[in-house]
Amino acid sequence: QVQLVESGGGLVQAGGSLRLSCAASGGTFSSYAMGWFRQAPGKEREFVVAIAGSGAPTYYTDSVKGRFTISRNSAKNTVYLQMNSLKPEDTAVYYCAARDTRWISLQQYSYAYWGQGTQVTVSS
Repeated sequence: QVQLVESGGGLVQAGGSLRLSCAASGGTFSSYAMGWFRQAPGKEREFVVAIAGSGAPTYYTDSVKGRFTISRNSAKNTVYLQMNSLKPEDTAVYYCAARDTRWISLQQYSYAYWGQGTQVTVSS
């Protein structure tokens, strides 16, 4: 069983930056592909980015390419999401998720483990 705990959310002005962290416990960290998803108010949860168990490849949704960067630190069992040039439309609850395989997926249903979410609010 994998437990995931996100941190790093907050309120930031448009154009600013935040770094989200997701600390994982249980299991072998490198065996799990990790993903970040987000859910804006009144909208369905959507895929943002994923990273394979080895650290590559990664896959980003088009709206965050060039602005967000995912990385993972096996020594700390932590995955990070560096978010730069934030826009008001990035406002959402961000969720970290893990799959029972090292290969990435864009599909939410394929992720077995989820964190509690962290709020990111970008003001205009």
